[in-house]
Amino acid sequence: MAAKTNPTVRRRRLGAELRRLRVARGLKSTEVAERLMVSQPKISHLENGNRAISPRDVRDLCVIYEVTDEQVIDSLMEMARESGQRGWWHTYGDLSDSVYIGLETDAASLHTHAPMMVPDLLQTPAYAQAVIGETIPRLTAGQAATHLKVRLRRQHRIYDPACPLRLWVILDESALRRVVGSLDIMREQLEHLKALSAEPHVTVQVLPYTAGAHPGLSGQFSILRFADSPDAGVVYLERFTSDLYLEKPSDVRHYGVMYDRLQAQALTADNSRDFITYTARACVDAANQA
Repeated sequence: MAAKTNPTVRRRRLGAELRRLRVARGLKSTEVAERLMVSQPKISHLENGNRAISPRDVRDLCVIYEVTDEQVIDSLMEMARESGQRGWWHTYGDLSDSVYIGLETDAASLHTHAPMMVPDLLQTPAYAQAVIGETIPRLTAGQAATHLKVRLRRQHRIYDPACPLRLWVILDESALRRVVGSLDIMREQLEHLKALSAEPHVTVQVLPYTAGAHPGLSGQFSILRFADSPDAGVVYLERFTSDLYLEKPSDVRHYGVMYDRLQAQALTADNSRDFITYTARACVDAANQA
């Protein structure tokens, strides 16, 4: 499956392994750059997964790091070959969130806290179109259409019959109350949300206003985990101009504890569906009175 050879994820994991090998040899990135006759920023970009690396460069680095196990070398070189592939999202041009899309495509599970609006993966086309048009300034009609196509394509992960994404969403009550687009669009969105929350691999919990202060007040965050390394993970913090990815085990554990607290403070899945139903009916009543 394509998700097994996701170039973005392979590139980041290969970079992390090369960094580990360098540190184990007690070498600085400047020393490695000098021996390879490249710039130090190139080494940093490779280790951060920001650019692809050729199998030849991997073999040269293995020589510098004194890696002699052929199986390890072959595995690293295969990751390099896979990291040079292009994901489905590259057909849509240069996307600002391509790194996240790559991680999301390969993830086995995604836990997200959504304080302001319904998450991308659960949005209806009409709701998504309204969000894109109202939150991203200076978009042309063509750019808006591309954003919408990419967002709807990402939702295929939920319906993948072989490997559906295990999705857990904690929605703040404000995300349900905020009218995006129109009352009719919100009603449709809430009904769609309720239907998806009944799927066995999708859990939606509502965090009502009455929950008071909670760890999620600082904003949106997501935790992605992967099938081939369940003990690891990536925390994604979405920002307007630049996103942040946290991969240190201590950071992932910290946000995991925060998410556990949010789950405990939120309504149960069944009560959340009732709450969503109630909010959808309120949209209908408001539309009838308009």
